[in-house]
Parts: sequence; structure tokens; C-alpha cells
Amino acid sequence: MTETPLDIAHKAMSAAPNDDALRLRFFERLGDAELFLLLENEAEGDAVTPQVFDPGSGSIVLVFDRPERMSAFVGVEVPYVALSGRVIAGLLAEQNLGLGLNMGVAPSSFLLDADGVKWLAQTLGHSPDEVEAQLAEVAPPTGLPDVLISALDTKLATATGLAQLAYLVSSTDTSGARGHLLAFVGAAPGAEPALARAASEALTFSGIEAGAMDVAFFDANEPITERLARVGLRFDLPQPAPVRSPEAIAPGSDPDHPPKLR
Repeated sequence: MTETPLDIAHKAMSAAPNDDALRLRFFERLGDAELFLLLENEAEGDAVTPQVFDPGSGSIVLVFDRPERMSAFVGVEVPYVALSGRVIAGLLAEQNLGLGLNMGVAPSSFLLDADGVKWLAQTLGHSPDEVEAQLAEVAPPTGLPDVLISALDTKLATATGLAQLAYLVSSTDTSGARGHLLAFVGAAPGAEPALARAASEALTFSGIEAGAMDVAFFDANEPITERLARVGLRFDLPQPAPVRSPEAIAPGSDPDHPPKLR
């Protein structure tokens, strides 16, 4: 089987256990991934009941990053639900449950106890402040580490259809305050919170100090977008379909209305 993003991140983390950046990158991939959560029975509406196991270190649920891996572990057909890692972390943190990833069926087999899940949920829950001050000047971004640029590129590549593009710039507001700004252009209606979370996670999981970057949203026809295009570092977001708000088609597909554990 082809290596998954979690396999690759786990291998890098395991090869350098003292490298905090690689450890954070693995947890970022865990939050981004679609995971298959084993259930006791079929989901009923927005309520799901996961199978709970106790390997001796506390109660955990089992998730897999490929359906084939879930099948290899269980051996029979079982009910499951596909959710993002960030949604699962939030649900498990509320129930004081740990998480077992790909247990015994992949090189990325990993156990995260209840305290680790709570940390992950809190970290994934952070959001940056949106810019309210009036911009006075924008300039090419300077002084930002390559690891952050790479993290933004990777993170925004997962934000399919949520905006047209984004520009990273150095900014100065009318009060003279200087900083960096990630400006999203043409965001889909209601996509702003998800985009802000994506920017925040790129910062957090790069090990960059919080508050090093602000977030703003602009319509494509606003005059400032011409200035941003001249000086900004551009990130094109994937557009396989017209930009629109994602529709809730399964439990957990709407991050603002996650399923409930029973």
C-alpha cells in the first residue's frame, strides 16, 4: 500500500524523536486527516457510539486513515463513521478518551492518551484574530522562516474551494503597528472560520510564536487586492468545483455542528 501522509509524518517523527517541529507536523497531519472511527452500531442522526477499548493505559477509541486498514484490523464488516481528525479530537476530549491510530496494521501505528487528545483538541481549537485596523501599507513578506511558508502551502492545499487564493504580506496599519498578514481573496460564504483555523494551525504546528500573523478577508474586486498581488507571496487554493460553502452530507461534515458521542 502506498504510504499515507500520516505514515510519512510518523516516520519522520520517529527518526528524530527530539525534533519538536517534526512532532508538531505529525499532529498537524493527524488533525487534517480523514479518519475512520469504529462504532458500536450504525450512526443515528448526529449521534454516534464508538467502540471503546482499554489496552491498560486508559480507555481509547480506534481510528484508521484508510478503510483497508480498518478492515485488516477488524476482519469483518463493522459500522464506522468518517470524520476529520480535528472533529474526533474535540469529541474525545469531551469524553476523556484516548485514541489509537492504525493499531497493528500500519507503520504509523500510534497511541495518544486522553491527556494528549485534550492537548491536541485545544491546539487545533486556537484561532487568530481577524484584522480590524485599517491597512496603511503592504510590502513583500520578510523574516518569516521557510518552515512556516511550507506549512501554509501544505495547509492551504487542503482548503479546497474555500477561497480563490491568499497573499502573505508584511503589513503596517494606520496606527503604525507592523506585522504579517495572510489575506484571503474571494472566500466562500461562511468559510472564514475554517480559513482562520487553517492559518492558525500552520503557525502553531510550525512552532511559530502565536500572534506572528494576522488574517484578513477581501472580495476579489476590492482595490487592495491589486496591491496585494504586486507585493504578496501568492497561494492558490485548489478549485475542483465552484467556490461554495461545503454542505453537511454526513455526521461531522460541518465542523460547527459535530456529531455527538453516546
